[in-house]
Amino acid sequence: MLRSYLGKRLAAILPVLFGVSVIIFLLMHLAPGDVTTVLLGPQATEQDRVALRHTLGLDQPLPVQYGRWLERTAEGDFGTSIATSLPVTALILPRFVNTIILTVASLFLAVLIGYSAGLFAALRARSWFDRSMMTVTLIFGSTPPFWLGLLLVLLFALKLQWLPVSGMIDMAGDGGVLDTLHHLVLPAVTTALAPAAIIARMVRSSILESLGRPHVLVARAKGLRRRDLLRRHVVLNALPPIMTITGLQLGYLLGGALFSEVVFAWPGLGSLLYSSITARDMPVVQAATLLIALTFVLVNILVDLVNVLIDPRLQES
Repeated sequence: MLRSYLGKRLAAILPVLFGVSVIIFLLMHLAPGDVTTVLLGPQATEQDRVALRHTLGLDQPLPVQYGRWLERTAEGDFGTSIATSLPVTALILPRFVNTIILTVASLFLAVLIGYSAGLFAALRARSWFDRSMMTVTLIFGSTPPFWLGLLLVLLFALKLQWLPVSGMIDMAGDGGVLDTLHHLVLPAVTTALAPAAIIARMVRSSILESLGRPHVLVARAKGLRRRDLLRRHVVLNALPPIMTITGLQLGYLLGGALFSEVVFAWPGLGSLLYSSITARDMPVVQAATLLIALTFVLVNILVDLVNVLIDPRLQES
């Protein structure tokens, strides 16, 4: 039964990736600007632009261009970057590793902060702590990551000088793990705070709902210790929606990492995607977007499998 459920979820990946690729392809071609102007400069003649468009295959109809790209992609060839003339895979994979480092660190902080804040707020419902915590989560959940990042840079990097302003390693240092962690603090915190706020609110809501269920009230009336009550009857029942919202936040983390990478000059996939969109580098944009979409879908499938293992009734939904 579980294998059939997994097969159905994996079969849904291809339509999602196809839809993402079509949307990105159309958006890139509908966006104002011309890649030949970016590559040749504003002083280039129209003859030079026409010749470059022919060389790059940009003078073909859009369905033909997309069909050729799709055929190469199916064979594992994502093409060559228009801006750098380097293989797209060689450009993306190292940047993707850096983005994964930032995303995993941000997800760890978001889960740690969100679960702790939500649990303590639920256990002290309608107290001053609960109200204060929910107000704080509302503020951070509505704060744009690039604005928050600039504030953190101003405070911790420029005024207090505790943390580096940008980059992944210190060019004058040894570039070790501690150096990377030192540079990771500000972008990870910037990316994690908004998802942490959303997770905290969901944890609080789910815990309060579980605490009000009849079997929990009966167990409490029988004198079951609070720790055992939470562990046996409350947390396990509250996990499915919490796990779901946590998996969905990965999409925000990957998107928020783009802003954080630009603000903090973190050499990840987000900063590469930003520069590629600016340069109208279609092969890099397509491949990077597909990789982000694939990661998001796979993580959510993994979260759904964990939920099914916790509650097998979810296979029917």
